[in-house]
Amino acid sequence: MKTVLLPLLETLIDILRSRASLHLEMLAMRQQLAMVADGDRKRLSFRSSERIFWVWFYRLWPACLQTLMIFKPNTLVRWHRKGFRLYWTWKSRRRQGGRPPIDPDVRELIKTMSRNNIGWGAPRIHGELQMLGIHISESTVAKYMIRHRNPPSQTWKTFLANHTADLVSVDFFTVPTATFRITYVFVILHHERREIVHFNATYHPTPEWTAQQIVEAFPFDTAPRYLIRDRDSIYGSRFRSRVKSLGIEEMLSAPRSPWQNPYVERIIGSIRRECLNHVIILNERHLWRQLKSYSSYYHEVRTHLSLDKQSPVPRSIEPPDQGKVVAIPHVGGLHHEYRRAA
Repeated sequence: MKTVLLPLLETLIDILRSRASLHLEMLAMRQQLAMVADGDRKRLSFRSSERIFWVWFYRLWPACLQTLMIFKPNTLVRWHRKGFRLYWTWKSRRRQGGRPPIDPDVRELIKTMSRNNIGWGAPRIHGELQMLGIHISESTVAKYMIRHRNPPSQTWKTFLANHTADLVSVDFFTVPTATFRITYVFVILHHERREIVHFNATYHPTPEWTAQQIVEAFPFDTAPRYLIRDRDSIYGSRFRSRVKSLGIEEMLSAPRSPWQNPYVERIIGSIRRECLNHVIILNERHLWRQLKSYSSYYHEVRTHLSLDKQSPVPRSIEPPDQGKVVAIPHVGGLHHEYRRAA
């Protein structure tokens, strides 16, 4: 019974279907046959013109999805969505006129200003830009500012830079002599200009000796506000009382954390790499002379990255017209200073 009814139903549907629908269905079938019968294709692929045809045909007659045989309806829907995006990209492209674009360098400058300056809002940044000859609206500045999740805070670099004039670091390091005796070197470093304020060496460091070094380093009310040190037992009660009497507040690093006192650790590394690793120390007096020679070179000649490649005691720039370049030896010839001689 079913085999009789199905053909009858299909015939009835074809009779009731409009003539236009039949023509559209025939067009869809013929187009698919033409694509399959194309002998130039090594495999079934679709040209851009064919995809455009099917997207246009789908917009004209959405029921064409029921006639597709060589590709899936989802493929046609994907082509249609892609064409829709391309169309609106073309339609919304920037034309001449309207508000001019903001230069990328200006946008980056706005972000930098809002990132590096605490509490600066759009009016303040807008004023700074005007002083630089950059004329944009205040609303544009507000658009490109960085939005902080939390109230803005200064960076650690800024915090430390604001306190370097009142910060010193102290530390010990050891140097073996030619007779295998261990000499202890005590170093005090001022953070602002990376200046070695004081150093001394001894075979037998004691809390009393260490406390005396602090007194010798800061006479006549020259003591800093803060002193950074580790938790070595050499800094006993005598040392702490002497530091307190000078009005210095001690800042202790965490146990086994030399990275918390990086400046003095770095100067110790520089002393080793640039001086002590190249000589054999005979005794305590010889070590002191070597450190004295390196200290003079370090302060008056050696350039530092942290000081914009200038020395702690600033050197003058000598232009080429002042004469030829001559080399002046320092630290026993391990390093040289280059000057122009008339």
